[in-house]
Amino acid sequence: MVSRIPAGRSVPDAESSRDAALFTRALAALRGVTLRPELVLEEVPAPTRLSPHAVALSGEVVTSRDPDDEPVATGRFVLLFDPSGPEPWEGTWRAVTYAKATMEPEVGGDPMAGEVGWSWLMDALGSRDLRWAAEAGTVTGVSSQSFGALADREPTVELEIRASWTPLLDDVTDVVGHLQAWGDLMCTIAGLPPLPDGVVPLPGIRR
Repeated sequence: MVSRIPAGRSVPDAESSRDAALFTRALAALRGVTLRPELVLEEVPAPTRLSPHAVALSGEVVTSRDPDDEPVATGRFVLLFDPSGPEPWEGTWRAVTYAKATMEPEVGGDPMAGEVGWSWLMDALGSRDLRWAAEAGTVTGVSSQSFGALADREPTVELEIRASWTPLLDDVTDVVGHLQAWGDLMCTIAGLPPLPDGVVPLPGIRR
């Protein structure tokens, strides 16, 4: 977590103290999040120049018990809090995310891949009955084909979704739903089926 005193103030005033306490509540809610067992999160250093308060989580979707196997999807979730409400945000909170996974080779030639990838994010947010504003992002597909001594490697396609949006919160603890929606996106691009009814997800943040 990063929480900095605004420039020009050597000692926090009452307002900045309240803001710090609000962000601390959000952080505690995120640390208590429940996720499906394949998705593992870890706190990592947060950006220091984007807002007065920030937390960053790195995520991996791991479907194998073999520690030498690569994760099937990787990503990051950054939550920013700026009480001044930067105009482009249309609010005081901002989620900045990415999610990346290797897809089937035919995805690389699909002109609708970008729209499908973006719809996965919108569906993830919508399915949790969240409210948000000022969404923005890109969906990028990168095709790789090997030649020469590496010609026996299969062609690969990586799909990367970079997105940001402004969570509209009735209560600061509602940030958990936005993290969970990003987790749903991570599992979708990893190709995981939805959890069966009655299966309870497990906490997944390592610090």
